Amino acid sequence: MSPISTSRARVARRIAAAAAYGGGGIGLLGATAAGVLLTEARLARRVVGGSNDAPPHADGRYGSAFVHRLGREPLLLGLLGDSTAAGQGVHRPRQTPGALLASGLAAVAERPVELRNVALSGARSHDLDRQVTLLLDDVERAPDVCVIMIGANDVTHGMPAARSVRLLSDAVRRLREAGSEVVVGTCPDLGTIEPVYQPLRWVARRQSRQLAAAQTIGVIEAGGRTVSLGDLLGPEFAANPRELFGPDNFHPSAEGYATAAMAVLPTLCAALGLWPEDEERPDAARREGILPVARAAAEAAAEGGTEVTAARGRWALLKHRKRRRLPAHTEPTPHHVWSRAARGGQ
Repeated sequence: MSPISTSRARVARRIAAAAAYGGGGIGLLGATAAGVLLTEARLARRVVGGSNDAPPHADGRYGSAFVHRLGREPLLLGLLGDSTAAGQGVHRPRQTPGALLASGLAAVAERPVELRNVALSGARSHDLDRQVTLLLDDVERAPDVCVIMIGANDVTHGMPAARSVRLLSDAVRRLREAGSEVVVGTCPDLGTIEPVYQPLRWVARRQSRQLAAAQTIGVIEAGGRTVSLGDLLGPEFAANPRELFGPDNFHPSAEGYATAAMAVLPTLCAALGLWPEDEERPDAARREGILPVARAAAEAAAEGGTEVTAARGRWALLKHRKRRRLPAHTEPTPHHVWSRAARGGQ
């Protein structure tokens, strides 16, 4: 384990401990560095811009070809989080991560999937409580599985890391108590947003990766699984910014969302027991194995597409699942589709 990973594991454990015991947060920056970050952030925000367009509405039923199979009621998939979960930056429902995951899950399970997306652009972790309440109150039964993507706005708005992790852990715990499996896509690497320059780039990378590692510890302890999005929105985005970033240079493009969805889908399926049993055994050739939770969290934060799930006690299983090609994109069947007003005006 590299010195950087060791340090990240130590900081992540401290943040998670502070979250568990109600601490106000551990400052990752001194006052001077924080001032530099805020100044650089304002400049970057002017150049990067962003989009005020509402994300495409992708709620509905996917996998219509499986509707007539006897005894195969639709799986319920819930999506929570920020603009990444909402699909900000693309124009068609089928390009959003929710649609991609619902289509993929339907193909693997060979049964329809009902998508309910309550994610809100600009959301921070304190909005998760509202989103969980909305999701659980507006369905006849709890979702079979939920995907949460959150953290980027916590970093850019200076939310204490321990508070961020505590709020996420509480959301995961509520969903698990309701009977849902939970998969969390941890905070992406914000050091790759173009154009962001030093020292903001270094600070953003450091903070987002430390938060991702701490999120993993909190989620595992709350009964969920995590998939690291950091590296997926890192080197691949840095090497192909015009392909993987959207028109606003901040949110992913359709290709970027597809990359992230391909990484999350295997874990989503595994959480529901739909992945082949031989895939559940650690493969040393793929650098998988049972590790202390903090170490697994630190290593996952540095490599996108890495899954962490609970093993026993303070140990976790680190996996690099084989990615499967997503099925052909399909538009949702408008079945019990929610209005945007019901989702907080997204």
